[in-house]
Amino acid sequence: MPDNVVLLSLPGLSPQDLAHMPQVSALVADGDRAPLAASFPAVTWPVQANMLTGQLAVDHGVTANGFYWRDTHKVEMWTAGNEAILQPQIWDLLKKHDPEIRTSAWFPMLSKRSGADYVCMPAPVHNPDGSETMWCYTKPSDLYGDLLKELDGFPLHHFWGPMANIKSSAWIADSAAMVAEKFQPHFSFIYLPHLDYAAQKLGPQSDAHKQAAADIDEVIGKLVARMRAALGDDTLFLIASEYVIVPVDHVSYPNRILREAGLLQVEQREDGEHLDLVRSDAWALVDHQFSQVYVKDAQPSVIRRVQELFQGAEGIAEVLALEERAKYYMDHERAGEVILVSAPNSWQAYYWWINDDLAPGFARKVDIHQKPGYDPVEMHFDFATKSIPLDATLVKGSHGAPVNSEQQQGVFLSSQKGVFAETPLADTDVCDIVLRQFGV
Repeated sequence: MPDNVVLLSLPGLSPQDLAHMPQVSALVADGDRAPLAASFPAVTWPVQANMLTGQLAVDHGVTANGFYWRDTHKVEMWTAGNEAILQPQIWDLLKKHDPEIRTSAWFPMLSKRSGADYVCMPAPVHNPDGSETMWCYTKPSDLYGDLLKELDGFPLHHFWGPMANIKSSAWIADSAAMVAEKFQPHFSFIYLPHLDYAAQKLGPQSDAHKQAAADIDEVIGKLVARMRAALGDDTLFLIASEYVIVPVDHVSYPNRILREAGLLQVEQREDGEHLDLVRSDAWALVDHQFSQVYVKDAQPSVIRRVQELFQGAEGIAEVLALEERAKYYMDHERAGEVILVSAPNSWQAYYWWINDDLAPGFARKVDIHQKPGYDPVEMHFDFATKSIPLDATLVKGSHGAPVNSEQQQGVFLSSQKGVFAETPLADTDVCDIVLRQFGV
């Protein structure tokens, strides 16, 4: 049986962050190091699917942090399960190679119902009165109950939103260590999200982000010590940047442009204007630094109109329609007919209302499931008014655009020498590097 392998996936980790991470630096001092480029779109779900399958969106079908299901006219944000990944993942490939290999999927976003032996993902229970009871999906199903005996419940309110902080990553690390001590998985994928927060809210060069790097370093140091005690001193640790967050000073509003052109329709409700996905000829599912414009029935005239609207628009670097999407391996049936790519200093907000007084009720709430697009302004929640300010210019960091500069490039690290010779690396190389450690 090969040595144990632990892969730590850190969104927002840049090479410069290592200056504030002495324990990680010591861990990898004698190991391999290579630049790591996230494939477009450089956002959580696609990049994690790239790392787990060794393939790109055109093959695994994960084109964003959410899906638009055309047959039902429904947007699904942040709730999909593992069946959304249309290709075998590391745990599937390892199990096929050797059924005795045990694997752990600890918080990768599409791991519910995956083939890993041990799984943990947030799965709050939505009560009839509108309240939530915190719970986690685990495999085995009674594992969360065991974790609760040793730890408090997973702090979901610290996982995202205005109260996001180190407590969520610390809980993930502590619970992953407990699973290692109890089950000794041979391969563990552990997602530690902490570097995502301050860098997006205040900018990747902010003092808050530097402190975040120091905080996650301390968590990783404790995790490594417990993992080594449970799995052995020869355990191989791999650390991957999911993507790098860059400073932004501009925001685009694709849905407002589509609305003003008469292509996007809204429905008037008691709490404001809601996006009408049935009547709209075109609308944009936005996600950090890119969006997918879905065109009803793929009407050629509408596609051309969308292209005309955004070619040369401020903040938009590329407009890719139909077969042009193949440039970034995004020509999958789940993707929008047109893809809008932001310039590195810009990002895209989902807003479609022209008058803030007509914004839908969920716009001012932390509500990642109702919003048909990603909303980092949630981190700027105003506790005095108990609402989110509808000011997208507050966001100071973003990611998702193609990696075309050193500033956008992450890093891949190993605790041992000779694990990989390739350099630079892409996120799709991570799968093969892991599999090689097990003779696959």
